[in-house]
Order: sequence, then C-alpha cells, then structure tokens
Amino acid sequence: MHSRRFAASPARPPVHATGYCLGRTLLAIGAAARARDPRPGSADLKTITLFAAQTDFREPGELGLFVDSRELANLDALMWEQGFLDGAQTAAAFQLVRSRDLIWSRLVHEYLLGKRTEPTDLMAWNADTTRLPYRMHSENLTHLYLQNDLAEGRYCVHGRPVALSDLRLPVFVVGTERDHVSPWRSVYKLNVLTDTEISFLLTSGGHNAGIVSEPGHADRRYRFGTRRENDPYVSPDEWFAATPVRDGSWWPCWQQWLATHSGDMVAPGLGAGAVLGDAPGTYVLEP
Repeated sequence: MHSRRFAASPARPPVHATGYCLGRTLLAIGAAARARDPRPGSADLKTITLFAAQTDFREPGELGLFVDSRELANLDALMWEQGFLDGAQTAAAFQLVRSRDLIWSRLVHEYLLGKRTEPTDLMAWNADTTRLPYRMHSENLTHLYLQNDLAEGRYCVHGRPVALSDLRLPVFVVGTERDHVSPWRSVYKLNVLTDTEISFLLTSGGHNAGIVSEPGHADRRYRFGTRRENDPYVSPDEWFAATPVRDGSWWPCWQQWLATHSGDMVAPGLGAGAVLGDAPGTYVLEP
C-alpha cells in the first residue's frame, strides 16, 4: 500500500479526515471550529469525508421516535447514575428501529423454525459495541437531535457558536439508500448549510452494509456528483433524477477523489507510539 504526500511542511502535512455516524457529525463540527479559529503549527485538514453524515437533524429518520424531552430525561438519569450509556443499551435502541429485520425475523427463524443464523463479518461488527460517555451522548441527543443547534447556528465550541458555512475545503459525503439512522435526504442537507465544494455519493444498502461495500460485492450500485463552490442548489430529488447510476462498489470512486486532492505517492511508515490502554479507552468510564 501507499500513502500520499502533500506540498507542505514535511513535519505537519495536511490530512484527509474521515468520520462515520456520530463521528461524522463531530468531524464536521471540529472542521468548522478549525476554520473559524486556525491553529498555527498544527496540521491542516486537506479534505473531510463524512459517512452517513447528518448535520441538520430536522428529519432524523426513525431514530427520532426515541428522542423527546421525556425520553432524554430518562436517559440522562440513567447515564448520570452509571456515567455512560452501555453498548448493549445502544444496540437495543437500534434493534427497535429495525425491529422487523433485527428482532422479529430472527426470532421466527431461530426460535420458531430452529434454524441458527450463520454469523457474518457484518454481524460481528454490529456486535462489537462500546460505551458512550455521559456528556457526549447527552449533548449529542439534546443539542443536535432535539434542538438542531448545529444547523441553526447555536452549537458552541469554546463558548462560541460554530457555523458549517465557514468550511472552505473539499467535502466527500456518502449517503445510503435504505439508511434508517441517517436518511440520505437528511444527509444531503449539508448542501444548504455551506457553499464549499461537496461531492455527494448515494450508494445502495443501509447504514452499515451500504458503507461496507467492498469491490467485488454483488449487486452494488451508486450515484455520484460534485457541486462546485457557488454552484446553485439542487434539491435531493432533482439530484437523484439527474444523476446516473453506476454499477459496483463506491470505494474506488472515493479513492480516485482522494487521489485528485493529494500529492505524490510515498511509502508508508509506522510511528513508534506508546500504548495508553486497552480499547475502547478509559474515557468511556468517566462521567
């Protein structure tokens, strides 16, 4: 494998940053905060890639059924007592959202018919849960899902609001056609919040399987288009109708996009870092 080198100081080259699910929203917030308050001497962001990336939560999909003031008060009390939301509790919420696929069909297949489901790599990934720290999860649900503070200019970093309109770097956004967590039309709303260059890709599949879509995977397809800076806005349905379908995995498309925003190829090197602790980290146990 190879990595890419950028035309900048070799000590702190700019980086391509990627975020998935909640991490994609945190990345968008962090990138906007860095654009507002540049940090001399630190590595710049070359591009950001957001997988299933909601930044406007007015239409959060089926997960919004679990987010209201009463439910958040119950969750807050639970997390305050134990300092985190357990991974099994998070998994149960997502199973309820997709109860037909993740609960009832499995009960019928395994309990009533006595047929054990063969494990797959994606099932193993779904089972690899982790705890969510109290403050992070509480602020995510309250300020993003319930109050939509980021899209409406009220979300604060270091005591001051951040605005996604401050983004001035290329952004690659991936939505999936059957996403029950981050509906793709909601993901597409980033086009309304910033004028920077956005390359939007819509792939077949759902929140997990649509992202884990390696080359050679059968029956995969995607749509892809780029809106340049200051291009007029196109609604998601207009974009869908005008953008042709491409067969295959979207991963090579992303790789080519990264290549066009990168420098010369260089051989990778592994740094001699120190091990701080076992995964997922001690921070998840802190209130």
